[in-house]
Amino acid sequence: MLHTVNKSPFEKSSVTSCLRLAKNGSGILFLEDAVFAALQGTSVSDVVAGRAKDFQFYVLGPDLAARGLSEKPVIDGVEVIDYEGFVDLVEEHDAVHSWL
Repeated sequence: MLHTVNKSPFEKSSVTSCLRLAKNGSGILFLEDAVFAALQGTSVSDVVAGRAKDFQFYVLGPDLAARGLSEKPVIDGVEVIDYEGFVDLVEEHDAVHSWL
C-alpha cells in the first residue's frame, strides 16, 4: 500500500499516526506541508529515520521547491520524486491511503 501524508508534522499528528499504523513494507509519500517530515534536523527527523528499515519513504520534490526547501538536506533513505514518480508509485501499489 502507498500512504500519502499532506499535513505538517508540526501542526497535525498525521505523520506519527501513519508511521504507527502502516504495515511494514509500505510506501510513504510526504507531499504538500508534510514535506517537512522528510528534512534532516527537525524534531521528527529521528522518528522518520528510525523507521527507514520498515518503510520506503518518498518526498515530492516540487512541493519541497514550492516551500523553498529544495536545497535543504533530506533524511537518508528518503527518495525525492517528481510528479511522474508520483504517478509511478500509484501504479505500483494496489491501494492508496491518504492521511489527513
